[in-house]
Amino acid sequence: MIWWRVALLSLQMLARNRLRGALAVLGIAVATFLLSAERAVHAGVRDATSASAGDTRLIVYRANRFCPFTSRIPERYVDDLMKIPGVKSAVPMQIIVSNCRASLDVVVFRGVRAADAKTVLAPRMEVLEGSFDAFLSRGDGALVGSALASRRNLRVGDRFTSAGISVTIGGIVESDGPQDRNACYVQLPFLQSAAGGIQGGEVTQFEVEVSDASKMTEVAREIDAHFAADRAPTSTRPEKAFVARAADDLVAIAEFAGWLGIGALVAVFALVANAIVLSLDARTRDIAILQSVGFQGGLIAWSVVVESLALALAGSLVGAGAAYAALSIGQFGLGAEGVNVEFQSSLAMTALSVGAACIVGVLAGFVPALSAARRSIVEGMKGA
Repeated sequence: MIWWRVALLSLQMLARNRLRGALAVLGIAVATFLLSAERAVHAGVRDATSASAGDTRLIVYRANRFCPFTSRIPERYVDDLMKIPGVKSAVPMQIIVSNCRASLDVVVFRGVRAADAKTVLAPRMEVLEGSFDAFLSRGDGALVGSALASRRNLRVGDRFTSAGISVTIGGIVESDGPQDRNACYVQLPFLQSAAGGIQGGEVTQFEVEVSDASKMTEVAREIDAHFAADRAPTSTRPEKAFVARAADDLVAIAEFAGWLGIGALVAVFALVANAIVLSLDARTRDIAILQSVGFQGGLIAWSVVVESLALALAGSLVGAGAAYAALSIGQFGLGAEGVNVEFQSSLAMTALSVGAACIVGVLAGFVPALSAARRSIVEGMKGA
C-alpha cells in the first residue's frame, strides 16, 4: 500500500513545477509523434511490397521501362496472354500519373475495359458511394479509390481534373489493395484518347491473374519468353515485386525513416533524463526530509521511477494519439512511378509507440533514481 502512496506523492511533487513538466511532456510528444509517423511509413512499405502465399497477380510491363509514360505494349497482347497455360484473366491497363517521381500526392489514372471492370474489378471492390453502372454509363466516368477521394475531398458527381485528364466521379470504392484505394479508374478507350493514342492501340501494362499461386514464377517466365521476339518485349513480376521495384525511392525513404525513429527514442530518453535531473536538484532538501522520517532508498528510487514513467506516458499518449488522428484523417501516402504506398497507422501501432516511449522513459530515470536513493541525509541537507 505504501508503494501507491509514494507514487501519488511523486506525482504531487511533479505537479509543483508545472512549466518544467509541461515542456518535457511537449518535447516527448513531438518525439513520439515522429516515432509513430516513422512506424506508419515502415508498415506501409512492408504491406505494399511483402509477398504472401496467397498472391496470384502478375504485372506485365514493357521490358527495360520504368515510368508509365515510357511503357507501351500493344493491347492485342491480351489474346496471346489468355492462351498461356495458368493464366486466369488478363486486363489491359493504361496508366497516366500526375507525377512520376516520389511525391506525397500522386494521382494515378488507370484505364480498363468496361467488361474487365465488371468481371475483374467489381469482385475485389466495395462501392461506398455511387455505383459501377454510373461509372460505365458515361465515357468520362470514373471510379475513385477511398484514399484518393478522402485526400482530394471528392464526392460522387464532382468534376475532377489532374494531369490534363478531366473526369466525372461515378463512384467511390473501398478495396484491400493500396493501389486500388489510391487510383482513379476510367474506361480504357477514354484514357487512350486523352493520352493522344488510339482506341485499341497501346496500353501501359497487363494485370494478369494466375489460377495457381504456386506457379506464378513459371507463368511469368513463359509470358516473357512468348513476347521476347516481339516488337515490345515484356518484363513480368508478381504485383508486390513490381511495386517494390517501382518504389525503390520509397523503400529508401522508409529505411532512412528508421533512423528517425531511433532518434525519436533517443530524444525521449534525453528529455526524461533532463527533466528528472532538474527535478531532483530542485527537491534535494525534500528528499532528505523524506529520508529523515523513514523513507528507505528503495522508496526514494521508486518515486523517481514513477515520475519518469508519468512524464513518458503523458507525452507519448499525446504524441502517438496526435499521430494516429493525423494519419487517419489525412490518408497520407507516397507515390512513385504509378504505385502508391500508404502511411498505415493503427491502434496497435499507437500502443507500441507509447510502450516504447514508456520503457525508454523508465530507463532514463533509472540512474537518477539510484543516485537519489544512495544520497545520504547529510548530503541532501548540504545540497539544499
